[in-house]
Amino acid sequence: TLLSWLPDDLTGKLILDAGCGTGAYAVEAARRGAEVVAIDLSPTLVNLARSRLPLALAERIDFRSGDMLDPALGAFDHVVAMDSIIHYRTEDAVDALARLAERTSSTIHFTFAPRTPLLAFMIGVGRLFPRGNRAPWLEPMAEEKIAALMRSHATLGRWKTGRTQRISSGFYQSQAMEWSRT
Repeated sequence: TLLSWLPDDLTGKLILDAGCGTGAYAVEAARRGAEVVAIDLSPTLVNLARSRLPLALAERIDFRSGDMLDPALGAFDHVVAMDSIIHYRTEDAVDALARLAERTSSTIHFTFAPRTPLLAFMIGVGRLFPRGNRAPWLEPMAEEKIAALMRSHATLGRWKTGRTQRISSGFYQSQAMEWSRT
């Protein structure tokens, strides 16, 4: 979904893949002509992404391990944050996206865990397990609250909510959202 929201020709565009994981998104963006900075907190995932990188794209992707919010990463045309804010409280997620927006000239595409009855049930059941057997904490968010916080955020006055789409695959549920600079 997030890839389809970007132009087919990304020649000359600089993209931040914030929370790049194994690098699949970064590789596809580079195939479309983009220069990509792909960053993840996990050095293990970044090393795996590097090992899978097609040689022909090696000059187009800069894989790094670190903080996606680091201003030293520079400015970008587009930012993609797939499942990168799912552990944040809604207010903190909007603040993090605002920090990215300060360095973004066109769009931010991100996903979040949608607040649904099924997800609330699954989280409730998960809390019954001993701490060592639990998956990492997930913070469901309401799309309307994200949009309202964006509209009222001091530094996001020139941004608007664009497309939004639910993504479902088996137990995986996510909500994709687009912000664009006006």
